Amino acid sequence: MTQLQPPRGQGAAPRVSGAPSADRPAIQTIGLTHRFPARRRAQTGDVTALDRVTLTVPQGALFGLLGPNGAGKTTLLRIVCTLLVPSAGEVEVLGVDPRKDPAAVRQCLGVALGGERAVYWRLTGRENLLYAASLYDLSAAQAAARADDLLRLVDLEERADDLVERYSTGMRQRLALARALVADPSLLVLDEPTTGLDPQAAVSMRRLLEGIRDIRSRTIVMATHNVLEAERLCDIVAVLDRGRLVACDAPGVLAARHVGASPRTGAATLEDVVLALTGRATPDAETTEMPA
Repeated sequence: MTQLQPPRGQGAAPRVSGAPSADRPAIQTIGLTHRFPARRRAQTGDVTALDRVTLTVPQGALFGLLGPNGAGKTTLLRIVCTLLVPSAGEVEVLGVDPRKDPAAVRQCLGVALGGERAVYWRLTGRENLLYAASLYDLSAAQAAARADDLLRLVDLEERADDLVERYSTGMRQRLALARALVADPSLLVLDEPTTGLDPQAAVSMRRLLEGIRDIRSRTIVMATHNVLEAERLCDIVAVLDRGRLVACDAPGVLAARHVGASPRTGAATLEDVVLALTGRATPDAETTEMPA
């Protein structure tokens, strides 16, 4: 796999003095809470999407937010990305409070919350990356070099000049990931990066994420509802259910803490932990096998 290098030259987005902080967690929350106004006639009062969530994401980790749909994963990511202001609690991203200095936080983030919707279908893959590079004031030469590096990284060199509307879902997902990496971010935030992918494309995406994680000081926070994916890919998993954090640790540690063995496998798995803690399976929990 091609190794991702920092942007060439001095054209990348400038770092704000004092941020990000190399000696602080990538993300830290204390009692983080967010409420939405009720949108249905049958509902009264606010809907609590996050309920006093306290967690720490260490730098350099591939951190998974695992839980059923509606667990609060996307809400948490949107707060980290400065797209939502929490109702209560504290949050820091690399030592910076996104409510006080959202610009500083955005400079250290790479974000792909919309999957294949995060790219422009009427542009080519290369044009998507060149446009993204222009937002960070890279020169034409720097932008071209950066686009070439990223297209090689996500294995889209041969289709770089095709319109994105002709890409498969997996190709668009990989391009969205490349676009999130244009500014060489310290923290990469992804929402369901393998949703909708066929097994082969999902394997390709997981290997790509592992390669990016292995780059020094690169942190990835990924929301998923795929238990097996979280178990095999993530260094640390935070299990959310109905807005609350119910467990957070390495997948193997969570499984070891689970009381009793699985009747199906003979050993506790992350799937068993989720079922025990939430009382319900995630949508992909019935999957018994996942390609490595």
